[in-house]
Amino acid sequence: MLTSVRRAVAIAGLLAVAAVAALGGAATAAPAKATSPSQAMAEAARNASGGGGGLKVIASGLDNPRGIAFGPDGALYVAESGSGGAGPCIASPEGDESCFGRSGAVTRITKRSQHRVLTGLPSVAEPGGVAAIGPVDLGSSHKAGYLLIGNPGGGTDTRERLGPGAARFGKLLKVDLRGIRAVADFPRFEETNNPDGGAGALPGEVIDSNPNGLLVRHGTQYVTDAGGNDLLKVDHKGRISVLAVFPTQLWPNPGIPGLPPVLETQAVPTSVVKGPDRAYRVGQLTGFPFPVGGANVWRVVPGHKPKVFAAGFTNIIDIAFDRHGRLYVLEIATNGLLSAGENELPQGRLVRVNRDGSRTTLAQEGLNAPGGFVLGHGAAYITNNSILPGAGLPVSGEVVKVAI
Repeated sequence: MLTSVRRAVAIAGLLAVAAVAALGGAATAAPAKATSPSQAMAEAARNASGGGGGLKVIASGLDNPRGIAFGPDGALYVAESGSGGAGPCIASPEGDESCFGRSGAVTRITKRSQHRVLTGLPSVAEPGGVAAIGPVDLGSSHKAGYLLIGNPGGGTDTRERLGPGAARFGKLLKVDLRGIRAVADFPRFEETNNPDGGAGALPGEVIDSNPNGLLVRHGTQYVTDAGGNDLLKVDHKGRISVLAVFPTQLWPNPGIPGLPPVLETQAVPTSVVKGPDRAYRVGQLTGFPFPVGGANVWRVVPGHKPKVFAAGFTNIIDIAFDRHGRLYVLEIATNGLLSAGENELPQGRLVRVNRDGSRTTLAQEGLNAPGGFVLGHGAAYITNNSILPGAGLPVSGEVVKVAI
């Protein structure tokens, strides 16, 4: 996830996530000799052991699970970034090949069942199906569902190299009785507009889109582009506009030879919610070197520059407010994405910011590279092991529950 939330998470994601990335984020790339987050987490995944910490597992066997939400029917829905496939393949920034497949999915979870309700979605993953990029977040409005698909990096060129089956990377999909259709294309918007101007990017990485966070409200969708470092709005006609661009930050070199004493770090926004004051809040992962305490929750009022709302976090992957107006923050790596030891996944943390400004850690032990969460029924439901596939390793992607 050095140039997409995947390269941090999935980012994946992204998740960029993470690789969030997976998890992902558009971070400044590490030097060639440095171990990247994707490399470290992929190696850890192959030797991982189970979690613990009193977390209750309510679903397992998930492929790189990222965003999670309650549907109109009260069930939980999870965006699975998949586990890639047989190809075509592209070179990943870390030196491995990432291969394409249609293994992305959405899983529905109830007290009695767990099954995939949407399959055949695009996915690209590193060897073993780890650190995938694919479906990364989801939400619903009225009779329609919305699904956000991450992008393997750059603009539209990367998905084009993966063939016609990869055309949905980087897009917002609408799912209803009429089928599945794309309503917004973020890599194309980035190519045309490049709102952050490529600030903090390496040569050749000025254009970078990796949508990672989704908020659905009253027919309008809001998306954080971890690669583009911005918050975007999609109206009912699919038109994209910019609500905020997040600035780079300067951090001291943590001791990596060959780099300057001060490093410019990109914001890498990963998540967006609407606060009790009706302003938006955006959590950031931060780019390389993923400084401990360097991640903020930003407050965004359209038409104004974003302002720091809460500081001192590390590698934020998701945020939410409860009905009392208290902010919850999920970190994918509490000690930074470069901190995991050999054969370890980074440990995350769920923190509540209380009304008086104090902070309470609600869960930490057993949260391994978490990818997203949702609040409900007096609990937080968290996607865990979010850069792992559902099979082939000692542990798999899962959803855990913790009382709050």
